[in-house]
Amino acid sequence: GDQPAGGVWNFDAENRKSLPASILPPDRCRVAPDDTTREVMALVEQRFSGHFGTLEEFGWPVRRADALLALGDFIANDLPLFGDYQDAMKAGAPFLFHSLLAPALNIGLLSPREVCEAAETAWRSGDAPLNAVEGFVRQILGWREYVRGVYWTLMPEYAQRNALQATRKLPAFYWTGDTPMRCLREAISGTLRYAYSHHIQRLMVTGNFALLAAVAPQEVERWYLAVYADAIEWVEMPNTLGMAVFADGGQMASKPYAASGAYIDRMSDFCPGCAYDVKQKTGPKACPFNYLYWAFLIRQKNRLSSNPRLAMPYRTLVGWPQEREAAILAEADAFLEMLQ
Repeated sequence: GDQPAGGVWNFDAENRKSLPASILPPDRCRVAPDDTTREVMALVEQRFSGHFGTLEEFGWPVRRADALLALGDFIANDLPLFGDYQDAMKAGAPFLFHSLLAPALNIGLLSPREVCEAAETAWRSGDAPLNAVEGFVRQILGWREYVRGVYWTLMPEYAQRNALQATRKLPAFYWTGDTPMRCLREAISGTLRYAYSHHIQRLMVTGNFALLAAVAPQEVERWYLAVYADAIEWVEMPNTLGMAVFADGGQMASKPYAASGAYIDRMSDFCPGCAYDVKQKTGPKACPFNYLYWAFLIRQKNRLSSNPRLAMPYRTLVGWPQEREAAILAEADAFLEMLQ
């Protein structure tokens, strides 16, 4: 028929749960390097030992058989809970229930069609719920193909987009993970170990911070391209410029994905134990995401206040006296200057 399974076109409303402490992340399928892979790893260590990352945790599929093994493991063990917790974050658990199949997809070891069909088969056989399968298939059949279209339609000019006129240098801690902000430390340390973090960490932690800090989009894009195993330019660049830092001014997304510390607190367990207090909005112990968020909205008021998806925070700002805005901007500036 012409109606979707389950009666709705997407299940996003069901796919935004934080991870309960009672649910433990599963052991993931990691492929042991064979002799050829170890030879290449030794060569990389010899020639590029000073570069970002480590070889100790390398476990990505490099052969078709390994990629199929990883696909089967995801479908059987992780897909059933992928939908519920695809936006969740947990300290020390960079993978959770995500597929880890993007590197294999992007170098051709797996085809998008066979991956989607494997997920659909799991639903039809009752082995995975509809919200998980729909959310996963849409990431590939919907989003991945859409991103490909954006890249090939709008390049090469797209690479230089900077709609928000962001010019700050990328903070040095993006290359080391050495920061007292626990959410950023978790996301970057996982990236260092595995050349991976899942899409919410990339969008709402490292990407969100770069957006709020007005880091030059081309610097952000070069970092994402350098550090992730699945980063091939056609899929990485639009996600970075269009989604993470809104450099295209809305060609790809309908709003910038800016958020305060409250979002990170709601979707993760990062905030307890952080050097900063997510409940404090200003002051030396306040979570920097809090005052950076409001400073971002104040600075971009002329560009963004007419966006209907940002109506609520801009209504809040209407009631602020100028002195309060000035204090937020001064605190954000002081923090950002400290990073340079």
